[in-house]
Amino acid sequence: MNLNKVFILGRVTADPQLRSTQGGAQVTSFSVATNRVWNDPSGAKKESTEFHNIVVWGRQAEVASRFLVKGSLVLIEGRLQTRDWEGKDGQKRKTTEVICERMQLGPRPAGGGRSSTASEKSESLPTVDVEDDEIKAEDLPF
Repeated sequence: MNLNKVFILGRVTADPQLRSTQGGAQVTSFSVATNRVWNDPSGAKKESTEFHNIVVWGRQAEVASRFLVKGSLVLIEGRLQTRDWEGKDGQKRKTTEVICERMQLGPRPAGGGRSSTASEKSESLPTVDVEDDEIKAEDLPF
């Protein structure tokens, strides 16, 4: 049995850009940074950062380009894929990418993220006013 499964939880390093292939398929690519923190044998705190190239196709590509911004927290579930190509200098190149199968968005940044149209209004949370100190279970909306 073979398994090619990746889970990446990290922060987006730059605003994703939505593109279309010649065949009309939507694709978005972006990079996610993950950190690793550990103590070395002497007890000193060490940290390293890895950058992961993510490729998202179809409807999820549209969602990623609309709601993800630099600094957004995102969980990517996917598979590793290595592709090769020839660079402008004639050299053969390889890259390994995470092909996104599922994506879960983290909390929105304080700025609220991007909006696909200028006429969209930002969502606001409802305000709950409590007049007395007692909260009754039947008053809860869930």
